Amino acid sequence: MATLFPFRALRPPAVLAARVASPPYDVVSTKEARALARGNADSFLRVSRPEIDLPEGIDEHADAVHAKGRDNLAELMRRGVLVQDPEPRLYVYAQRMGGHSQTGLVACAAVDEYDSDVIKKHEKTRPDKEDDRVRHIDALSAHDEPVFLTYRAVAAIDGAIEEVKRAAPTYDLVTPDGIAHQLWVVPPAAGEAIAAQFRSVPALYVADGHHRCAAASRVHARRRGQPGEHGAFPVVLFPHDQVQILAYNRLVRDPGGRGAQALLAALGDVFDVEPAASAQPDGPLTFGVFVGGRWWRARVRPGSYDASDPVASLDCSIVQEKLLAPLFGIADIRTSKDVDFVGGIRGAQELERRVNEEHWSLALHLFPTRVEQLIAVSDAGKLMPPKSTWFEPKLRSGLFVHPF
Repeated sequence: MATLFPFRALRPPAVLAARVASPPYDVVSTKEARALARGNADSFLRVSRPEIDLPEGIDEHADAVHAKGRDNLAELMRRGVLVQDPEPRLYVYAQRMGGHSQTGLVACAAVDEYDSDVIKKHEKTRPDKEDDRVRHIDALSAHDEPVFLTYRAVAAIDGAIEEVKRAAPTYDLVTPDGIAHQLWVVPPAAGEAIAAQFRSVPALYVADGHHRCAAASRVHARRRGQPGEHGAFPVVLFPHDQVQILAYNRLVRDPGGRGAQALLAALGDVFDVEPAASAQPDGPLTFGVFVGGRWWRARVRPGSYDASDPVASLDCSIVQEKLLAPLFGIADIRTSKDVDFVGGIRGAQELERRVNEEHWSLALHLFPTRVEQLIAVSDAGKLMPPKSTWFEPKLRSGLFVHPF
């Protein structure tokens, strides 16, 4: 049973929404955040990436950075750039990127349901990143960015959300990356009905935001017994059949310095390899290989992997176990300097450019993990390999903040 709560979102007036809305903190570097926020005192990056308002070179994890985020949030509230809704509400958030559209419900989820695995995980968090999020959220006394959840689609919930969308949206904007964002404030009666329907949903699944979930749990434990809504955290819930996962591609450097022909011969010992006209794999269990100045197609041989295991049967797992570890000695992709990762949103040209300019040995263009595979791994209580999913479009930050 999934329990959802309305909340009094801290959000911008409609006329300021486009100025406030920002990319998530973890998809831009400090340098990129400075450039994006330059000349815009209302950018939410001043809360999510507050080091941009401190001298260059400061450690982005320093106490002074988190304190600056708290001060900047208070300043945005003081100037009326962020205003708290008078009553708790649910919200509907729709995004459109090219030909893909997705509509989610914005609500607060219960920390206790995260702790008890009603909200299921598929990723192991990094302690340093989790610690930083704890300090950030605790300093703000607010969850400044929501968690992206998915669930098995329910037709009745889809219908109720579409009914909300019949009204004019409160926000209707297109961000500089070309992605359209719309937000509706759900009327109270409709919100109660939608929340009631979710109580029959047996499980929710973290798609993106594991560190934010874990940090919310730890902040709640730290503040247990103190006043405030720290037992809940903001989420956007999308039905599984609207979620888009792009490939998470690899760049590989051969420690042995083998040339293109030797690398192709080694690949051919494990996979069926043939020339390809494009980088894009034509289905699961295939991947593109850029080596020797052109693209090749590698196909996984039947029976060479455990199809019954939801983790071992992932394309990224097969690439790791059959290629990266045995052929390149890359046992741990989280620590190896011989592998790097490129989100699918950047396209095959970025892979080609980096191989040519940075002298990587080859690039791998994987077939995207499917959301059904993510759910199967989570249901089995297992973990996805690192760098196995890239969700697009990303949730925009600053449109609904949860102060506690």
